[in-house]
Amino acid sequence: MNNRYDFVYLFDCKDGNPNGDPDAANAPRIDPQDMHGLVSDVCLKRKIRNFVLLAKGGTEPFDIFVQQGSVLNDKILGGHVSAGNDVDGKKKIADRKQVQSARVQMCKRYFDVRTFGAVMSTGANAGQVRGPVQLSFSRSIDPILPLDLSITRMAVTEAKEVDSPNQTMGRKNLIPYGLYRCHGFISAHLANETGFSDDDLALFWQALEQMFDHDRSAARGTMAPQKLVVFKHQSALGNAPAHKLFGRVRVARKDGVEAARCFSDYTVTINREVWPQGIELAELL
Repeated sequence: MNNRYDFVYLFDCKDGNPNGDPDAANAPRIDPQDMHGLVSDVCLKRKIRNFVLLAKGGTEPFDIFVQQGSVLNDKILGGHVSAGNDVDGKKKIADRKQVQSARVQMCKRYFDVRTFGAVMSTGANAGQVRGPVQLSFSRSIDPILPLDLSITRMAVTEAKEVDSPNQTMGRKNLIPYGLYRCHGFISAHLANETGFSDDDLALFWQALEQMFDHDRSAARGTMAPQKLVVFKHQSALGNAPAHKLFGRVRVARKDGVEAARCFSDYTVTINREVWPQGIELAELL
């Protein structure tokens, strides 16, 4: 890759919980100072990983390193085996050349390693990888209203409870609506280090466009991508500061809308005046 990329990604959630906080009874994440909603970067990365795994079937070079039920140390050991390193009876490898060769094999095999990076020093040791694709925490455009609702279950777990008038009670956390904004960065230099290619980039854009369609859950309500604005630099170092480019994308609630409940309640505008040289704009959504 010879180009740096910065992008703005907008997605929304209606009548669901976009990213629960396990330290707060799985309530939607919020900024307590201004009540704006938050979605962690790892939440989106999980959905991207799941989409790539579904789209490519876990085949090399699009296998996924971090997936449910996998043993990471076994995969790290497999990287050493692929590199031809002697790992018989060794739990930790300190030889620099062996570590580097295993690191290369891990980047070749696993999409998420060469995209997001990984810490692979927990087992046989394949070093660490700093990924070229980085995502910020997503923040809602407006404050959100977290709701804690009661739900009931008519069925019982044991026969002795059949004649009991009591129903099993539960809780469900959601927000009526939230439009979230995420900023992303793609480094050409780090991409060349990990082997992140133009084909990987195309798959990454596809994941951002389609991943919510394959991640449905009653708890998450209706989540959908709404806008993807990409700034492509004509150089690896970049032709303009990322924050200046992000500032050109403005999202605002329409006049007369007191409480937004859909994406059409907002307007998205891009300031194209005095456009910086060496920057190409693409609206992929």
